[in-house]
Amino acid sequence: MNLFRRSLIAAAATAVLASPFAAQAQDFKPRMIRFGYGLNEQSNQGRAVKLFADAVEKASGGKMKVRAIGAAALGPDTQMQQALIGGAQEMMVGSTATLVGISKEMALWDTPFLFNNAKEADTILDGPIGQKVMAKLNEKGLVGLVYWENGFRNLTNSKRAVNKLEDLDGVKLRVMQNNVYLDSFKTLGANAVPLPFSELFSALETKTVDGQENPYNTILSSKFYEVQKYLSITNHVYSPWIVTVSKKWWDGLTAAEQKVLMDAARLSRDFERKDTREEAGRALGDLKAKGMLINEVPVAEVNRMRDKLTRVNASIGANVGMELWTETQTALVKLRGAK
Repeated sequence: MNLFRRSLIAAAATAVLASPFAAQAQDFKPRMIRFGYGLNEQSNQGRAVKLFADAVEKASGGKMKVRAIGAAALGPDTQMQQALIGGAQEMMVGSTATLVGISKEMALWDTPFLFNNAKEADTILDGPIGQKVMAKLNEKGLVGLVYWENGFRNLTNSKRAVNKLEDLDGVKLRVMQNNVYLDSFKTLGANAVPLPFSELFSALETKTVDGQENPYNTILSSKFYEVQKYLSITNHVYSPWIVTVSKKWWDGLTAAEQKVLMDAARLSRDFERKDTREEAGRALGDLKAKGMLINEVPVAEVNRMRDKLTRVNASIGANVGMELWTETQTALVKLRGAK
């Protein structure tokens, strides 16, 4: 190769290296986002986190990458929440119930028999009331993006079918680490035991507790049918999940980056709710096929439970603020009257 040709090649290489695009490619390091969640990768939660991660990477042109970390590998919800507040973790999805100790208004969603159906829940959660409750997290070091669906909760245990209120007497029932759940099930006669979700299967297997309460999807994906015989349908609480972000981290993002995350969060919400509802329809049949004995608690007994919890509801109203409580009840009456 002659000297002139070598000089041309060297000059071209220098020009490429000097170009802004090449410099960007050399220095480019994607923004990594740790997104923790409690269930396993094959669950409705895991599928929605994956969709979120794919949407973020695509919309950001690979400049933002989400590392999905499931099966409570980063700790239970309460631990992840503290990690977000401290800025040690970027994102998570978890129960609103475990946020009550951080933001008292979240207890509104723990109200037994608050919603009659999923449509009511969507309307309230995505509307002004749900957004007002979510906004309260900002002053606590968290930013709420969207609500996902966990679903209507039902009872399982290894002792007996719950056909009437009295069947709960003395049942050691795992509940979330949340005073409303503790008070509710103590009022209904159960021996309520607060435990993190990550410890639940082991506690059921060793008979440390007799039972638990969760939506069908979670009962199935967590294989509780292996250690629980009875499933009693009560639909006693509609349980939302909430996607949260560390405020400390969020405030350091550009407006464009925040938009990418918010758009992906809304996309994941719509996917997750549809996926969860379809799965719930199949899950009940699957649980029956796997040997669980399933019974629907009679309406009269559900009403007895509701009546028994009047005092708990009054305390929720006082705790979250009567203005918020009254606004929610008024909105629900209006929704039901619009049918």
